[in-house]
Amino acid sequence: MPDRANLRLASSLLLGGFLTYVAVTLLHTGGPANDHPVIFDDYAGSHDWAAVHLGQFLGMALLVAGLMTLSKALNLASGAAAWFARAGAVLSAIALGLYGALQAVDGVALKQVVEAWVDAPAAEKAARFADAETVRWLEWGMRSYHSTALGLALALIGAVVVATARVPRAVGGLMVLTGIAYLAQGWVLGSHGFSDEDSTAILAGYLPMLIWTVLLAVYAWKAPRGVAGSTTATTATTAAIR
Repeated sequence: MPDRANLRLASSLLLGGFLTYVAVTLLHTGGPANDHPVIFDDYAGSHDWAAVHLGQFLGMALLVAGLMTLSKALNLASGAAAWFARAGAVLSAIALGLYGALQAVDGVALKQVVEAWVDAPAAEKAARFADAETVRWLEWGMRSYHSTALGLALALIGAVVVATARVPRAVGGLMVLTGIAYLAQGWVLGSHGFSDEDSTAILAGYLPMLIWTVLLAVYAWKAPRGVAGSTTATTATTAAIR
């Protein structure tokens, strides 16, 4: 049986992290992402840039903490499934590290460089614009590897859920689909940067993630507290009587 307390914690972190991330991302300054003169000017004029990116990092941190807790909650002591679950937890931690670096590039460096471009005298604008594009391309690379690491983590832990059925297999199957969508994002970002294909991959990941985080929360919280522990207690009592 899964560890019910950790399962409830994992489900809360995953659903809360996902909803936080999506809600904050909706506040992100939008525009034609690959029309750099236009989008850089919009970014320079944003007044909530730092707060939005900090909120995105918080959402991702909650999500990753949920994945790591879910890996533990599956209660796998040994065997191939246990190793896959641990590998998924490690990849989750790597994904968070990459996301922190991404937000340092996007949430701090890009904002500073586009403001410097907007405020630069005419003679310096070309050089400042080239600096901004370099930071933008670095953002593509960081986001590509973050999406790849997170996609692998989701796919591995989802596969373990399907194989062990410690929680409903539908949750695991949808986790694998979400992981594939993130892997697609990583490939598209590394090849073409922000594009229509990337937007499609993002939306393809959001829908199954919303479904499986809700399903997991319902499953984790619908059973009475102590169900998993009561079996252990009963076994111990029986052994003591004997």
